[in-house]
Amino acid sequence: MAKEFSLRGHSFEELKKMSIEEIARLLPSRERRSLKRGLTEQQKKLLEKIRRHPNKFIKTHLRNMIILPEMVGRKFGVYIGGAAEGDKSGRWFTVEVKPEMIGFRLGDFAIPIKRVQHSAPGIGASKSTKHAAMRTT
Repeated sequence: MAKEFSLRGHSFEELKKMSIEEIARLLPSRERRSLKRGLTEQQKKLLEKIRRHPNKFIKTHLRNMIILPEMVGRKFGVYIGGAAEGDKSGRWFTVEVKPEMIGFRLGDFAIPIKRVQHSAPGIGASKSTKHAAMRTT
């Protein structure tokens, strides 16, 4: 039997009926204060776009957008950078919003940093290579 999602004792259905101010009271302090100050113009535009196009895949640069109940079930393309000079496209990470993500930010699920993979050290990588005889064959 699957465990039903709840946020501080409120079911997902109850959360969908709440206003943003009521949801903010259930969130941690950073998110609560951010929502109390109000959404930015860009965040308001994103919410309007979500409401206007309920099934559309939406790309966004708003990594700091707090995930609200009306965003659950949607897919977002979250910008993770990587645009080279002259290349305007960059890279986008697909995030499918689930109920457990409510209260987090979109950027929390789209990590922009790649894992560093080092190769073997080269000449000049350490003090000992300074004195090593270099072959010239």
